[in-house]
Amino acid sequence: MSYKSQRAKDTDISPKVKAIVYERDKGKCIVCGRPGIPNAHYKRRSQGGLGIEQNVVTLCLRCHEDFDNGFKRKEIENYIHDYLKSIYGASWCEEDLIYNKWKNFKFK
Repeated sequence: MSYKSQRAKDTDISPKVKAIVYERDKGKCIVCGRPGIPNAHYKRRSQGGLGIEQNVVTLCLRCHEDFDNGFKRKEIENYIHDYLKSIYGASWCEEDLIYNKWKNFKFK
């Protein structure tokens, strides 16, 4: 796949990450338990949310729609936050979920 920018590449969810998240979430929506798809960014892609397993969860179509379109955005966002925090513990940091082109830049 060809990307127009590094940000586009870094925010995309790779097949490898989707497989890891699908297995981690047992193929079920983490909110309601129905069968789901591992393609929901906790931190939105449009806001630089990375396509990494610490920022991606499995949601069913209904919960993903509610999450994306704000019907239950805050409620689902809080649930996802608590879910990811319970899995990754103290090492999980929301700042690490956002694209930052300067993160690895070294000043001379």
